[in-house]
Amino acid sequence: MKPYPRTITTLAAAAAILSAPAWARTWTDTQGRQIEATLVDSNDTEVILQLDSNNEIFRLPLAKLSAEDLKFLGKKAPAVPDKGAPVPPKKELPPKPGPAAPAGELNFNAPWPQTVKFDADPQIQTITEDKETKKFIYESSNYRFICNVRLSQSVVKGFAVMFESSYNYCRALPLAISGGSKTDGKYLILLFETKEQYVEAGGPPTSAGVYMPGRNTVMVPLTSLGVRPVGSSYMLDRDKANGTLVHEITHQLTPGPYYSRGAMGWFSEGLAEYVTATPYRSGVFKVKSNFDDIVAYATGYGKDDTRGRALGEKISAPALKDFMLMSYGNFTGPRANFNYGFGLILTTYFLHLDGNGDAARAKKFLQALRAGKSGQEAIDVLLDGRSYEEMQDAISKAWKRKRVEIEWDGTSSMTDEEESDE
Repeated sequence: MKPYPRTITTLAAAAAILSAPAWARTWTDTQGRQIEATLVDSNDTEVILQLDSNNEIFRLPLAKLSAEDLKFLGKKAPAVPDKGAPVPPKKELPPKPGPAAPAGELNFNAPWPQTVKFDADPQIQTITEDKETKKFIYESSNYRFICNVRLSQSVVKGFAVMFESSYNYCRALPLAISGGSKTDGKYLILLFETKEQYVEAGGPPTSAGVYMPGRNTVMVPLTSLGVRPVGSSYMLDRDKANGTLVHEITHQLTPGPYYSRGAMGWFSEGLAEYVTATPYRSGVFKVKSNFDDIVAYATGYGKDDTRGRALGEKISAPALKDFMLMSYGNFTGPRANFNYGFGLILTTYFLHLDGNGDAARAKKFLQALRAGKSGQEAIDVLLDGRSYEEMQDAISKAWKRKRVEIEWDGTSSMTDEEESDE
């Protein structure tokens, strides 16, 4: 790999400052003790982590981290401070992803959308084009795109439509997807000229884009947007599939309470998968007819045979309680593809197949999360007096009518300690 010019590292540095990669890992302290946690943020003195077991956020001094963890963060072991030296102020804890909106902005009573269109001008503005530092900033109605190469307004307008359409779709769903913190009134998107630069900045090598919760930012290589070099400029392939990016954009807009234990995993990922599986083309989401597309995406490779979770039409699932209370580290572990797909199956059930098919219990569940409930207490609102065994039967019967058979793996293996670990 060729070394990057110093100016190309601008975005990589920005990404590191904004947040670390949004996946869980094992952290080890200097005494050899280990925990599973997701990196929220770090600075010159400490790291901020979110425990997978209960979503608790806490700070850990860099001096207590193992050499391997320091290398992962790109940090050196801090020098032992002079006892007489002043203690530097602690960096303020960054906001949790997608803060909840005021009650007046909630839309639980809105009708389910039929079609969501973005046919307006995204109003692209060029904010900065600095060739020396390779910092190019463009803005659309709701987004700020920070890139390390110059892009024409027509190219930016082309992919901005997908971002703005996804924004409109998430906001239109009557689930109060009203989160997402802005910077100067815009959602931040970091764009990289090459996949190598994206990975160097912390993007997962096999991903097309990633949501960075510590600073509510999405990182994307230009290739994922269908932007490719042509001579000394760039052009946009408008037929490029953007499903992964829609997934990450949904995460960026999801309110913080929806990432609480009891929803983190099966629902937070299931919701993003739901939006992703909805048919999209040229600024239009076809919501009314999305059920068959969701089934095709979950059980196979989608109607276009290009993307999907391919769970098959006969699914062997873990006990419902275990799945709904699974730690996020396990959810995104070796069986991540299954978990994402089955999260979509469950989320779709509670949105369209439970009760009268009006998502009534799902909305009460989300309201409970917003009220501060989490874990089993929040799920109890969703179960509405039904046992997990009764729910398993109901889910299986409902999906069987849709040609999907679900067999549950016995009863829950979760211990009382795991259940109460909030």
